[in-house]
Amino acid sequence: MERVLEDFAGLWRLEKRIETAGGSAARFEGVAEWAPVSDGLGGLAYVERGQLWVGQAAPLAAERRYLWRAGLEVIFDDGRYFHTVPAAGGRAQHSCPPDTYVVDYALESWPDFTATWQVTGPRKDYVMTARYLR
Repeated sequence: MERVLEDFAGLWRLEKRIETAGGSAARFEGVAEWAPVSDGLGGLAYVERGQLWVGQAAPLAAERRYLWRAGLEVIFDDGRYFHTVPAAGGRAQHSCPPDTYVVDYALESWPDFTATWQVTGPRKDYVMTARYLR
């Protein structure tokens, strides 16, 4: 089934696992919320907040923001286009030379879903799996 923007609205539990090619790992636990935007253009403001653990260090507060528009277009909080989520799940890509971001959205277990990112570049080589749970 294809998803529409309104399907994502609301509060979700969010768990992330980040694994580098070098073997180090990090994890994030928190929440993600898609909330209506009142800018006259519509869409949903996406905010994720939680704690990030890197190695044995104390956890850090972490937050990320995007804007989601109709057609499942994801926009950086500074207004730049990021990528479009495939409505039925699947692959999307964002190129930010010299780095490349490839994401696979698995929506078949809706309302839970995952986004698995493969990030590569001269100084980046990691996989991040984000799991969203209602």
